[in-house]
Amino acid sequence: MQVSLLQCQSSRSVIENLAFIESQLKLLPQQDDNQQLVVLPECCLLFGGQESQQLEYATDELHSQLKLDLAALALKYSVVLVAGSIPILAEDGRIYNRCYVFDTDASVLGCYDKLHLFDVEVSDGTKQYRESDAFCPGKHITVVDTPFGKLGLAICYDIRFADLFRALREAGAEIIALPAAFTKVTGEAHWQVLLQARAIETQCFVLAAAQWGVHNNGGRETWGQSMIVSPWGDILAQKPTGTGWVNAELNMCDLHAVRQKMPIIDHNRFKSPQLNQSCLASKAQVD
Repeated sequence: MQVSLLQCQSSRSVIENLAFIESQLKLLPQQDDNQQLVVLPECCLLFGGQESQQLEYATDELHSQLKLDLAALALKYSVVLVAGSIPILAEDGRIYNRCYVFDTDASVLGCYDKLHLFDVEVSDGTKQYRESDAFCPGKHITVVDTPFGKLGLAICYDIRFADLFRALREAGAEIIALPAAFTKVTGEAHWQVLLQARAIETQCFVLAAAQWGVHNNGGRETWGQSMIVSPWGDILAQKPTGTGWVNAELNMCDLHAVRQKMPIIDHNRFKSPQLNQSCLASKAQVD
């Protein structure tokens, strides 16, 4: 199974970002016998300004030109496309940061709205990030049936929440795609260790496609290091800097072997609500 992650340096220009993605898709080798899985980074068509600028491009999903443009690329280049994320209008007037998965015929296999919003302070040029000012958090997890296996979806800041990844594994995920735009400061400190931890904990392949570099003449700076991690935690491929492809072949037999030899789902004593309540009650008595 061939997977390809595209590392981008997206700007505020949708036209330029689309052109770059298509120019890179043209470079992918054609797979005569097997389909390819392609993963784009978070905010692949619009990035580098304030989150409020996403509102200018947000419509409901039935009228989203950004969605149509990405679906057309999946069809044209015959790839299963995890299409990064785009803004979709939410019910409260804010927007969802939504990731679509398109099949090779441009149909939608599934979608996911980012659950955890990046409201933090970072020691970089932006200083303060408040995604919740513009974005609305999602309401559900997503595991999509694909020709490659069961694909779980997460976006960027979600990587810090192990419970989400555990839920994806329990819902059947074998591969987890993570479109991202990690800041340079947080990426340098935590990106690689978090990706390897989530892969090891879930015994899934983790496909993390990232934004990289300085965007819009210093508006934002992202870490990059797009990475493909095995269920054992091995880094199968990565691109520390620059734009372009990260490629690897995934062997699902490796995943099944890891899970068979170390069945952590079966061993987990905290998956039962009754056991959780019992542990909490015991702790309360000790306190």
